[in-house]
Amino acid sequence: MHPILKLVAQRLALGVVLLFAASVLLFGLTEVLPGDAALSQLGQAATPENLANLREEMGLNRPAITRYAEWIGGIMTGDMGTSLINKLSIAEQVGRRLSATLFLAFWAAIISVPLAILLGLIAVRFQNRWPDKLISGVTLASISLPEFMIAYVLIFFFAVQSLSWSIWGWFGMSPIAFPSFASVSPGMPLSAQLYAIALPVMVLTLVVLAHMMRMTRAAILNVMQSAYIETAELKGLNTFAVIRKHAFPNAIAPIVNVVMINLAYLVVGVVVVEVVFAYPGMGQYLVDAVVKRDVPVVLACGVIFAAVYIILNIVADVVSILANPRLRHPK
Repeated sequence: MHPILKLVAQRLALGVVLLFAASVLLFGLTEVLPGDAALSQLGQAATPENLANLREEMGLNRPAITRYAEWIGGIMTGDMGTSLINKLSIAEQVGRRLSATLFLAFWAAIISVPLAILLGLIAVRFQNRWPDKLISGVTLASISLPEFMIAYVLIFFFAVQSLSWSIWGWFGMSPIAFPSFASVSPGMPLSAQLYAIALPVMVLTLVVLAHMMRMTRAAILNVMQSAYIETAELKGLNTFAVIRKHAFPNAIAPIVNVVMINLAYLVVGVVVVEVVFAYPGMGQYLVDAVVKRDVPVVLACGVIFAAVYIILNIVADVVSILANPRLRHPK
């Protein structure tokens, strides 16, 4: 077998093992949580008889290993079960919520990934000069703040106060204030959906931008120490051309790794942002399920998040393997 195919197969097998381990861990954690869906639904004033009857109806009194086997078997066949609270199909609910989260993550990635790479290239071009220091300082400040603080600051200035109005006025445009609640529905036009998610996209962009930019800068600076970079400079190429044509392509592997990790975060780590903006995505769905102790929903969301994270990391590994010339052209 070709070395690349062997390594890819190993990464895929490892991903399956990790996903299975994640499912066991998630199920075990939900078992040790205090309370259950029956107690959450009936409240603290429920009698032991009522609790026992409802737990019997929900199937919560069966052994944990039996419930896990049924659940993991359903997951493997595409059946996520039904919610313990509203008795609706989890797969249908997850389909709508996941599409909303992916829509939000897509637009955040469309903005943040090219911008991070561009800022990283500019920072390398003007290393240790004011553009580099300004970009590094602003991105470091954004990554140091928690997401909810960035979200509330943007809501205050761009939704509550008139800063957004004055900014649009600079360009001779009509005043626009962004909504503080990201309410979207499938029937909305694309422009209306983009307007509704403007502030959540800004928050996610600021959160992931710094990490990707700093990693791009570090990876390119590491390559710039190579001998062939000095040869390219001696040929008379300008600095930016050397960075773009020679340094950046050879630094692509670590850059892809950090981009994939941040793309995974855009899907997995949007819980806080979705709660702040009341966005109907997977994060909000998970929080509601945790509050109501709706274990099947929590497990379904957890497995999907784990699968997204593992798949994107496998993609990053595969790209790194393909970018390695010693593996593409073995002796």
